[in-house]
Amino acid sequence: MKTDLSSQIKLVRIPRRYYNPDTEIELTALRREEKIDTHIFETANEGADFIAAQLAKYINRYVDAKGKCVLALGAGNSTHRVYASLVKLYKEGRVDFSNVIVFNISEFFPVSPEGPSTLERLKNVFLNAVDIKPENIRSFDANITKETMFDLCQEYERQIANAGGIDVALCEIGANGSIAFNEPGSPASSYCRLVLLGNETRHLIGKDYKIDEVPTTAVTLGLSNIIGARRVLTMAWGEDRAAIIRRAVEEPASTSVPASLLQGHPHVKVVTDLGGAEDLTRISHPWKVASCEWNDKLIRRAIVWLCDMTGKPILKLTDKDYNDWGLGELLALYGSAYNVNIKIFNDLQHTITGWPGGKPNADDTYRPERANPFPKRVIVFSPHPDDDVISMGGTLKRLVDQGHDVHVAYETSGNIAVGDEDMIRYFLMMDRIAPVFGFDESGYQKLSKEVHEFIKNKKSGEPDSKAIREIKTMIRQAEATIACNYIGVKPQNIHFLRLPFYETGTIKKGDLEQRDVDIVKKLLEDVKPHQIFVAGDLADPHGTHKVCTDAVLAAIDELIDEPWMKDCRIWMYRGAWAEWEIDHIEMAVPISPEELRFKRNSILKHQSQMENAPFLGDDDRLFWQRAEERNRATAQLYEGLGLASYEAIEAFVEYHPIR
Repeated sequence: MKTDLSSQIKLVRIPRRYYNPDTEIELTALRREEKIDTHIFETANEGADFIAAQLAKYINRYVDAKGKCVLALGAGNSTHRVYASLVKLYKEGRVDFSNVIVFNISEFFPVSPEGPSTLERLKNVFLNAVDIKPENIRSFDANITKETMFDLCQEYERQIANAGGIDVALCEIGANGSIAFNEPGSPASSYCRLVLLGNETRHLIGKDYKIDEVPTTAVTLGLSNIIGARRVLTMAWGEDRAAIIRRAVEEPASTSVPASLLQGHPHVKVVTDLGGAEDLTRISHPWKVASCEWNDKLIRRAIVWLCDMTGKPILKLTDKDYNDWGLGELLALYGSAYNVNIKIFNDLQHTITGWPGGKPNADDTYRPERANPFPKRVIVFSPHPDDDVISMGGTLKRLVDQGHDVHVAYETSGNIAVGDEDMIRYFLMMDRIAPVFGFDESGYQKLSKEVHEFIKNKKSGEPDSKAIREIKTMIRQAEATIACNYIGVKPQNIHFLRLPFYETGTIKKGDLEQRDVDIVKKLLEDVKPHQIFVAGDLADPHGTHKVCTDAVLAAIDELIDEPWMKDCRIWMYRGAWAEWEIDHIEMAVPISPEELRFKRNSILKHQSQMENAPFLGDDDRLFWQRAEERNRATAQLYEGLGLASYEAIEAFVEYHPIR
């Protein structure tokens, strides 16, 4: 079973010379926007191997020079690949740790034997596997209190000074630009101290340590301690860190992005993979720093950028515009601005279709979906029982209205996203209905009493009882069924898969297993679809979308050689948490004002996910508001480029199975 296929999706082919050129001269030109020595690798594992090799080199150098090497090590999730590579180097005899002193870079506060510990994690993933002496492992005093915090933090700094200072600091760049637990706002002069953990950091800690009760405070080395290290190695992997890496590396140093304060350090390296580097100029806008290897997607991105810079639609761009903004290469390739303009205008025009399932008896040469077979069997996989309508409600309605056999598969119950108040209002209603209509009063009254008592005495963070989880599941299923009925999906085509990985009763979920994939496989084998729609929006707060998408992609991988799969196309949607960039869009489905209102109403059928929904994330807008604004923004982008003006557009990217 392949469990992480979503992370292997590559929408753009990045030429190696943009991130690993042959000469230093080329590299210097590429890095002209970068204020930190930044190394980009194709994969996170390659980047981790590079950091491990660098760290081994530094250890050997400092041990040879002065008999020891002093490290400050973080335990963030991104560092684990590095530690695995270091252990491998140690076993190969290329580095040893007998003369290494390690200082733990940060620790949760208060230190608790039952709670999470960065030191224990550091030992488990690295230190216990090498020959470091126990007395050379230093961390914050386990008995530290708020009253002794100042003195013990100063003592920790004295220990570092007595060891000769930090030779190498190794840690990750946090999602908000933090270094260690130095949150945004931390000054460069900050020292070892107690800090309050931000919501984003706490959320990631909960995921990484798989805990529900996340500490709110920590003790950490300050930025002055880390910047004071002779060398700093830091890293971040994946597209969800791309924006913060760009801010840290290319924008002016600011306390709002603590990692950017490393810009003044003479010996710092930032290491990332292609996903994490995708917003850096040499990857996202390479024409600004080098001659390009042009392909259709890169040309489209460049022209959209040029339209934005000039304020012109595509067909009004001139030769002068191309030359003034550094895109003269395209004129040389195509002969004139007119030729480039027409090409990109037609490419974008061909993404637009009012027939997401294909138009019967039509020439489909330039259409995103094929005309035949018609009607098609379609499965829309929805991670939660509302992602279908939030992300592609208009397209879903079109598919139904145009005669396709549409199935909707809800992969998880979504029960933890039902607030207690929303559940209790159903019981308040039933408490009044039961005696009037003579329901089984003894059975119902017993259940009602149990539920009311549980909610009354429920402690913060306490998981719901099994009965309450089942009731909340019923609420989500009822809402999804009503929404599907509203759209016109046949009752027998509504599938509640309830993948087991989700059914823990807590925010912390299990790992994807074969039993999850088998459930998805069975539905695919039963329906044998011609079209599959799957979530490509992997940034939801608890990672459920990613696991659900991995389950579908793993099932597709196992069925790829089936005859019916050869005639099946897979489309990825976004909506609740992000939208596709225009250079990636391969199918754009226009939504009229009436259809947009219909979509809003279908989202509103999910009443438990309105204002009281527990997991709206950091975005203050409700889901229907996010969906409408994103869909309108996509339509406005098309309009600004000189294409037809629509009220809204839902966008899709085709997934090609990885072989």
